[in-house]
Amino acid sequence: MSTQASTTAAGTGHVQLTRGLIALFAFCCGAIVANLYYAQPITELIAPDIHMSTGTASLIVSLTQIGYALGLFFLVPLGDLLENRKLMIATALVSIASLAAATFVHHAGGFLAISLLIGFSSVAVQILIPLAAHLAPDESRGKVVGTIMSGLLLGILLSRPISSVVAGHFGWRVVFGGAAVLMTLVTSVLALTIPRRQPDHKATYFELIGSLGQLVRTMPVLRHRSLYQALMFASFSLFWTAIPIELTRQFGLSQTAIGVFALVGAIGATSAPVAGRLADGGHTMRATLIALVVGALAYTPALIHPAWGVFGLVATGIVLDFAVQMNMVLGQREIYALHAASRNRLNALYMTSIFVGGAFGSALASPLYEHGGWTLVAAVATAFPLIALVHYLVIGRPHAARIA
Repeated sequence: MSTQASTTAAGTGHVQLTRGLIALFAFCCGAIVANLYYAQPITELIAPDIHMSTGTASLIVSLTQIGYALGLFFLVPLGDLLENRKLMIATALVSIASLAAATFVHHAGGFLAISLLIGFSSVAVQILIPLAAHLAPDESRGKVVGTIMSGLLLGILLSRPISSVVAGHFGWRVVFGGAAVLMTLVTSVLALTIPRRQPDHKATYFELIGSLGQLVRTMPVLRHRSLYQALMFASFSLFWTAIPIELTRQFGLSQTAIGVFALVGAIGATSAPVAGRLADGGHTMRATLIALVVGALAYTPALIHPAWGVFGLVATGIVLDFAVQMNMVLGQREIYALHAASRNRLNALYMTSIFVGGAFGSALASPLYEHGGWTLVAAVATAFPLIALVHYLVIGRPHAARIA
């Protein structure tokens, strides 16, 4: 696919969105977003080394996601005001420094603060995706966003097995040191290859932030899609934060084996480009219903996993990932079509709600597991997509039908 798309930056003319550039966008998105998930499968290795109790270890993941949500809300809207490439590089440099600092810290409070900063500084990915949406023509925007999102989602899913294997062989500190090196390479690539884009929007930063409330009030599609994906991502984060504990304590799996488990879950990322094509073809409503129903049913094998063993948990991981990624891409395709000049702010609101949901789900993992084991975790995780499905059937789908 080779298309022509104009930027608003003076002197840049037309930028050709080639397959190579799309692939580069996808790789950079995956490499950056992986920073949020390296700690997820290795919290039980990190916690004792920094003098943290196992009951509060899931705070490491939650604070990373909270930091990401804060960055989405306060930094990503600047993509509608400042030159995009410079903004991405500046945030990436902070990410490199925070990952490097995580390699050497030895105290729980310091590590939690750094985790918050790692999340806050990893938002360059959410400036990159709207930039790709700007460059893509209307008729193939869903396909382009879906392809790039598949890179992002692979980064989410592959970060966990990579982290598990590296930590199991070399220690958890090497995971963060390696991530700092990777981010250095990615930042160099961004500086040399990503096209410039200077938005036309004229406003102060505070006016820009103030406009977020108006976007939420006036765009019900944004509200609905944000709610669905926040609930889906809460379930997703709860599952992937609790599953290493279950696999370690109940099945005696090593970090390498847990890494293989997480690698199998990466199969779910195949739904991203499929969702983009369905959205471009006008099938968003039907595809959303499928994603929410599948998400609600995903935990069935996990709830009966004593009979199925690890295979039931694997099935849930694949099915849940597939549903969550499909619903995310469908939502992004819809909100990017609402108002072109506000895409960074719309994306910021959408993704902030998602990672608030994710942080909530992650924070529940340790206490739920300690109080009720895997059965309680799976039951609560099932409730999130069920709530989204009921809301969609009662409120969301009728509203979308009226608009259509």
